[in-house]
Amino acid sequence: MTASGISENDISKVVYEAGYLVHKTLGPGLLESAYEECMFYELSKHQLLVEKQKPM
Repeated sequence: MTASGISENDISKVVYEAGYLVHKTLGPGLLESAYEECMFYELSKHQLLVEKQKPM
């Protein structure tokens, strides 16, 4: 379990399903920024803490 009480498997499932939904809805060929915004929105709907393009 993570600090938020959600298991890594549950998080993985949410991320996978969000990615599938975004790809299925938008299709191929868009800029990465379009997919990024949609993934951010979908993951935020599940109350996951999401940060975009963090510098390393």
